[in-house]
Amino acid sequence: MINLILLILGFVPLMYGANILVDSASSLAKRFNIPNIVIGLTIVAFGTSAPELIVNVFASLSDNSSIILGNVIGSNIINIFLILGISSIIYPLTVKSNTTWIEIPLCLMSAFCVLIIANDNIIANAGISIIDRIDGIILLMFFLVFAVYNFQLMKSGNYEDEIPTKDYTVTKAVILVIVGIALLVIGGKIIVSYAVNFAKFIGLSDRIIALTIVSLGTSLPELTTSAVAAKKKNVDIAIGNIVGSNIFNVFLILGISAVISPIRPPMMSNLDLIMNVISSVLLFLFIFTGKGRKLERWEGIIFLVVYVFYLTLMLTNTNPLTL
Repeated sequence: MINLILLILGFVPLMYGANILVDSASSLAKRFNIPNIVIGLTIVAFGTSAPELIVNVFASLSDNSSIILGNVIGSNIINIFLILGISSIIYPLTVKSNTTWIEIPLCLMSAFCVLIIANDNIIANAGISIIDRIDGIILLMFFLVFAVYNFQLMKSGNYEDEIPTKDYTVTKAVILVIVGIALLVIGGKIIVSYAVNFAKFIGLSDRIIALTIVSLGTSLPELTTSAVAAKKKNVDIAIGNIVGSNIFNVFLILGISAVISPIRPPMMSNLDLIMNVISSVLLFLFIFTGKGRKLERWEGIIFLVVYVFYLTLMLTNTNPLTL
């Protein structure tokens, strides 16, 4: 119980640190007249993915492949099945054409990409499957293309939206940047350490803890952003936030993790990788079929039902791929 409490408490400095870092870094950027487009694409985008990144960096340094892969794949599955499911039930989500035609297919491609590079033993007839540093570099190159695409998209759209920033002095902003980074590091270290301890204590694998508690905790910024956006009927933010986060998680965070330490997919991980593909396929089908490029309430209910089914398979250690 102490391990579980400390694991959950680790998310407090992690989330608080991410918010402080975004606020202080944005304030500092404004004082140096950095354009809104650059702030939005770098500082704000990094802020929502900082929890996953920091947790994965510590897991990579500890060579814990189960938490590295489980955090990314678990977050992506939760983002679509749970967060988009809840958000679309709150209010049906309609997407912009650029998200429909570019980002959702790219999200689907990222899911297939991980499935392929994590199955050397099947695809390349290798003795062992591993996501090595070369795979990590390829993922980072994909992320670079995605970042350039986003920059050109916002630039061509005359992006002038004001980024909300705090009015800090330069000294205060610099101090808070350091504090934010320190809190992220402390939170990430606590989560990785006590997630492993908790998993061992209750007899669950690191993989299951990473796919449930850790990935849900690191997905809290996306859950909050999308649920609030859906409640306010700001549907573009609700779905764009999730799709962008999933692409970010695979290409940037998994890429960095693999470069730091090669990842060995744990047993039964193909169940998770295939569910990740299924989530993206369902999102693709729901958006590209029917009228109006919309995610309806009944489709959100299907997302939640499939997620419960997946949790049941995972927690009962049932792997239909072996049947």
